Amino acid sequence: MNQHKRLIARALALVAAIAALVGCSSQQINDYANEVPVLELRDFFNGTLDAYGVFTDRSGKVVRRFSVLMKCSWQGDEGLLDEDFNYADGTRQKRIWHLQRLADGRYIGRAADVVGDATGQQRGNAFNWQYTMALPVDGKVYEVQFDDWMYLMNDRVMLNRASMSKFGVRLGEVTLSFTKR
Repeated sequence: MNQHKRLIARALALVAAIAALVGCSSQQINDYANEVPVLELRDFFNGTLDAYGVFTDRSGKVVRRFSVLMKCSWQGDEGLLDEDFNYADGTRQKRIWHLQRLADGRYIGRAADVVGDATGQQRGNAFNWQYTMALPVDGKVYEVQFDDWMYLMNDRVMLNRASMSKFGVRLGEVTLSFTKR
């Protein structure tokens, strides 16, 4: 009987562990399907935008602050996002995204410092964007994965949170806000 109780206790512990893991599962784009206002990337990323953000390390410490001037335009399903970054330490960077809108709220994007294609999908007020970036750090270039989530707050403001990782290890986050002029 003692062995029977131990087997039941182990089975219950296994069920509890599985339930805990399922409860901790990551967000999915369909979680936002009914959220409003509905995001249309071609409308929001059109014209001039200002963005302000921070890079934080794993502990949450801010390691870099920046602002971005974005000039965005679309011709049909092809978008151009021209970004000029200004960092608090005085360095500057330019990134030009070429976006393509596909069916069912999906997008593909390319930029000079992005390895391969960025892929994304929009539902409701959210957009999830995943890509690998060639990130220069102290004279070396590292390929870092981004899991980028954007949330439309209203017709002028969007919030963005991106998790950075390498080999599945979380390195930190980028947090920024976009404001349409």
